[in-house]
Amino acid sequence: GGKDRRSGLILTIPLCLEQTSMDELSVTLDYLLSIPSEKCKARGFTVIVDGRKSQWNVVKTVVLMLQNVVPAEVSLVCVVKPDEFWDKKVTHFCFWKEKDRLGFEVILVSANKLTRYIEPCQLTEDFGGTLTYDHMDWLNKRLVFEKFTKESTSLLDELALINNGGDKGTQQERERSIDLNFLPSVDPEMVLQTGHELLSELQQRRFNGSDGGVSWSPMDDELLAQPQVMKLLDSLREQYTRYQEVCRQRSKRTQLEEIQQKVMQVVNWLEGPGSEQLRTQWGIGDSIRASQALQQKHEEIESQHSEWFAVYVELNQQIAALLNAGEEEDLVELKALQQQLSDVCYRQASQLEFRQNLLQAALEFHSVAQDLSQQLDGLLGMLCVDVAPADGASIQQTLKLLEEKLKSVDLGLQGLREKGQSLLDQISNQASWAYGKDVTIENKENVDHIQGVMEDMQLRKQRCEDMVDVRRLKMLQMVQLFKCEEDAAQAVEWLSELLDALLKTHIRLGDDAQETKVLLEKHRKFVDVAQSTYDYGRQLLQATVVLCQSLRCTSRSSGDTLPRLNRVWKQFTITSEERVHRLETAVAFHSSAEKILQECPEQPEAFNETEQFDEIEAVGKSLLDRLTVPVVYPDGSEQYFGSPSDMASAAEHIREKMKLVSLKKQQLRQPEATTPES
Repeated sequence: GGKDRRSGLILTIPLCLEQTSMDELSVTLDYLLSIPSEKCKARGFTVIVDGRKSQWNVVKTVVLMLQNVVPAEVSLVCVVKPDEFWDKKVTHFCFWKEKDRLGFEVILVSANKLTRYIEPCQLTEDFGGTLTYDHMDWLNKRLVFEKFTKESTSLLDELALINNGGDKGTQQERERSIDLNFLPSVDPEMVLQTGHELLSELQQRRFNGSDGGVSWSPMDDELLAQPQVMKLLDSLREQYTRYQEVCRQRSKRTQLEEIQQKVMQVVNWLEGPGSEQLRTQWGIGDSIRASQALQQKHEEIESQHSEWFAVYVELNQQIAALLNAGEEEDLVELKALQQQLSDVCYRQASQLEFRQNLLQAALEFHSVAQDLSQQLDGLLGMLCVDVAPADGASIQQTLKLLEEKLKSVDLGLQGLREKGQSLLDQISNQASWAYGKDVTIENKENVDHIQGVMEDMQLRKQRCEDMVDVRRLKMLQMVQLFKCEEDAAQAVEWLSELLDALLKTHIRLGDDAQETKVLLEKHRKFVDVAQSTYDYGRQLLQATVVLCQSLRCTSRSSGDTLPRLNRVWKQFTITSEERVHRLETAVAFHSSAEKILQECPEQPEAFNETEQFDEIEAVGKSLLDRLTVPVVYPDGSEQYFGSPSDMASAAEHIREKMKLVSLKKQQLRQPEATTPES
C-alpha cells in the first residue's frame, strides 16, 4: 500500500530461512500485480526484497526472476541485506553492472538506510517506517472482495440471462423461457448485503481498524476497489430489480395458471362425475325407508360436492383479490374464469337443492301415506270385529269412535292428496337441463307411483266408508234394540210397581155403596193404565224380536223379559180380578144394607120376609171371609191386600154395618111379636 517518491507502488517480498518455492512466489507476484490499474502500473514499481533472513543465492534467484515475472514497470529493486553478511559475496555478482540486462536498478541496502530511497511514512515498521499495515487483515478483506466480485459477477450473468430471457420473443416464448430458467445460484439479498458492507469498509478507509496513525487502505481508488464495488452494486441492484419484476410477473402468471387449473378441475368434476352422480339419482322411493336411503345417498353426494364448493369459495376469494390488485390485461381473463366457475357451481348447487327438496317432499308423502294406511288398517280391523257391546251407551261410544276414525281418515286422505299434488308439481317442474338428460321416462315412473298410491288409498277409504255405513246401520239398530229392551224392562218395572201399589194401597172398600162404586170406577181406570203398560211392553218385545232377526243375533235380555212381563201381568190380572170381586161384593152389601136401613117403620110389610136379611148377612160374611183370604198366584205364591191392620179396619167397618142391619131386623120383629098378644 506504500508509494515511492515517483508515486509508484511498493512491492515487498519477505524471504525466510526455509526453502522458498519459486513457483508459488511467481504465482503470488502475478496475483499481486493484477490488482493495480494500468495507470498505477505505468508509474512503475519499487520492489523491496527482504533478504535479511534468507541466503544470497535465493535473493539472487528472486531478483533474476523479477525480470521474467514483473514487467518493465519495475524501476527499482531494493535488496535489504543483513548487516555485514554478504560483503565478501557481493564481488561475485554486481547488480548495478547488470542494470541494462535486467531492465531495472538493483541496490543492496540495509534496513536502517532504506529511508534514503523511500519515505518513512511509506514503509512499514519492519523497515523502520510508520505505515500501519496488518497483512492478515488485508488478506481477509481481500478475500471478501474477491468473493464478492466473483459472486456478483456470476449473479449478474445469471440475472441477465433470466431477465433477458423474459424480454425476448412472444408472450408464450417469454413464459416458456422464464419457466426453463433456474433460480440464481446465490441469494441476491446476501450478495447485496455483502457488497454494502464491503463498500462501507472501503469508504471508511480504515481496513486495519486502527484509530491512530495514518489511515491506510490497500484497495483505494487507485486499485479500483471502491469504484468496482459501487459499479457491481449498481448493476446488481438494477438486475435484481428487473429480476424481482420478472419473478413477480412469473409468480402472477403461475398463480393465474394455478387458479385456471383449479377452476377447470372444479368445473370438470362438477360437469363430469358430479353431474353423473345426479343423473343416476332420479327415483323418489316407494316407501319411507326407500326415501330415507335415497336421502342418505344424496347426503353422501352433497358431502362430495361440499369439498369442491369449498375449493370454489377459496378460488373465488383468490380471484377477487387478484381483480382488486390485478393489471388491466388480466381483468378480462380473471372475470371470465370467475363467471364460468360461478355459473357451474350455482347450477350444480341448484340441482342439489332441487333434488334434496324433491326427496324431502317424497319422504313427507310416504310418511302421510303410511300414517293413512295405518289408520285405514285400524279402521278396517275395527270394522272386521263383530260388535258385542254391553249396552247402548257403549254402542254410542263405539259409533262415535268410528265416526272420529272415519273423519281422521278423510283428513289423512286430504293431506295425502295435497302432499302428492305438491310432489307432482315439483316433478313436473323438473326440466331436462336439471340433470343434463331427458327425464320423461323416470318422471313417468314417479308420477305413476304417486298417482297409484293416492288411487289405492282412495279405494281403501271408499271400501271402509261402505263398511262404516253398514256398521253404522247395524249399530243404530243395536242402539234401538237395546232401547227397546230397556223400555220393555222398564214396562215390566212399571207393571210391577202398579201391582205393588194395587196390593198395598188399593185396600179400602168404601163406607157406603156410592163410595165403593167410585173406588170401583177408579180401579177400572187403574187397570186400563196397567193394560196400556202391558201392551207397550209387548210391542217393544215384538220390535226386539224383529231387530234381532235383522241383526241375526239373540238378545241377551229379551229372552227373560217376556216371561217376566207375562208373569207380572198374570199376577196383576188375578189381583185386579180379586179387587173387582171384593168391590162388587162390597157394593152389593152396602146397597142392600142401606136399602134396609133407610126403609121407614111405617112400612113393615116390606120386611116381612127374612130372606133379605139373611142375604145381607150372607154377603157380609162372604166379604169378611174374602178379606182374610190371600191372593194365590199360579206359581203358588200368595199376597195379601195391605197390612193386617188395614184388613182388620175394613172388616170392622163391615161388621158395624152388619150389626146395624141386625138391629134393624130385631126392631122389625118386635111389632110382630106384640101383635098376637094384643
